[in-house]
Amino acid sequence: MQRPNIIFILMDDMGWKDLSCTGSEFYETPNIDRLAAQGMMFTQAYAACPVCSPTRASIMSGKYPARLGVTDWIDHGNYHPCRGILVDAPYVKQLALSERSVARALKEDGGYATWHVGKWHLGKEPHWPLNHGFDVNVGGCDFGSPWRSGYFSPWNIPTLENGAPGDYLPDRLYDEAIALIQNRDPAKPFFLNLWDYCVHTPIQAKPEKIEKYRQKAAALGLDKIDPLVDGEFFPTEHKRDQRVQRRVIQSDPAYAAMIESVDENVGRLLATLDAQGITDNTLVVFTSDNGGLATAEGSPTCNAPLAEGKGWMYDGGVREPLLIRFPGVVAPGTTCDVPVISTDFYPTFLAVAGCPPRHEQHCDGVSLMPLMCADDTSAATKDRALFWHYPHYGNQGGTPGSAVRCGDWKLIEFFEDGRLELYNLRDDHGESVNLVAKEPETATRLHTLLRDWRDDVQAKIPERST
Repeated sequence: MQRPNIIFILMDDMGWKDLSCTGSEFYETPNIDRLAAQGMMFTQAYAACPVCSPTRASIMSGKYPARLGVTDWIDHGNYHPCRGILVDAPYVKQLALSERSVARALKEDGGYATWHVGKWHLGKEPHWPLNHGFDVNVGGCDFGSPWRSGYFSPWNIPTLENGAPGDYLPDRLYDEAIALIQNRDPAKPFFLNLWDYCVHTPIQAKPEKIEKYRQKAAALGLDKIDPLVDGEFFPTEHKRDQRVQRRVIQSDPAYAAMIESVDENVGRLLATLDAQGITDNTLVVFTSDNGGLATAEGSPTCNAPLAEGKGWMYDGGVREPLLIRFPGVVAPGTTCDVPVISTDFYPTFLAVAGCPPRHEQHCDGVSLMPLMCADDTSAATKDRALFWHYPHYGNQGGTPGSAVRCGDWKLIEFFEDGRLELYNLRDDHGESVNLVAKEPETATRLHTLLRDWRDDVQAKIPERST
């Protein structure tokens, strides 16, 4: 039998609760919900960073962002190197060509056709997808969003021809992906790396869908809520007196409309697999690159009960939806509560393809295949610690820090004042009760793990400004 096809759908800025199947009571995602029902939902899946480019680098390489040096979203200027009492740590602004990407591994060792469609944001040329093992690149460049002209054509993306005036970028990207599947060489398996630009700002959607959700919000009485005023506060010892206000509901019509278009396109893609007769031999993964935008730039969504969102070290910044469908391997309608992270996709895809890893390849990730097969004996995933390192000031209000999760416990170290915060995520999803004083031994154990890991990956620490 031919090696399985692999489709990896990566959303941009989609929050943990931005799907109906993960808890949204406002957004409508019937096609993605169906995907979840046909496979496994991971309830504690994490991105490797609270912003986009580092997570994307971790997916391509199977390595933690701190090991790669790609620790912040990639800009190409001198973007506010000092926005507080610390100077942002220097970071690498491309995925090095010396990294053996998962696309290159699947192509060279598994004979895969490799296609990238959508956002890339891992450096300027020559660091675009075609030089990282992809046969085809549609829409991938150094852009982090369609900020130049928005989601409606002309979008002026250098690796994607403009459409007719008014064409919607998400529709066009899925058209391209569907065409690749329909015109594929049936003798070769394929890896489709479909990285949607949605739902990154600017929040733009089809007018008729926006109107639908305006009416829905009005019918539910949600149109009177100002997301920048009506929120919850959680006191901390932070240099700010309070955390950023959080939206406590999801009610933005344009954001909801954008998500509905995403869902419709995912439905079209899945229908294409059915029509081509390849559903049963295709792994489909759906996830996001960081938490939902909840504390700045209009705060279009809400991650509650998780704390904060994109740009923050709290779970709202790094917890993601993760759905995996793999007929004959993953049992339909199952869930997995084991914490996993985006470095794990690389070894998972190699395991699915039957490609043994090479020396020093994807050294920070582990295959999710045992979890997908409901193998409860696998200690590689169940007993390990997960790490984050974000030595930068986030645009959304977060401050430089590192974090570790081990079991139910999560420890965050903030670099401005060395403050430690310890949370039991089983009992406190919102990270509202700091248990450092009550659980000093646990705090010390996790802090030691975190420091040792930072030494191992040679993580850079921000310095005091002068």
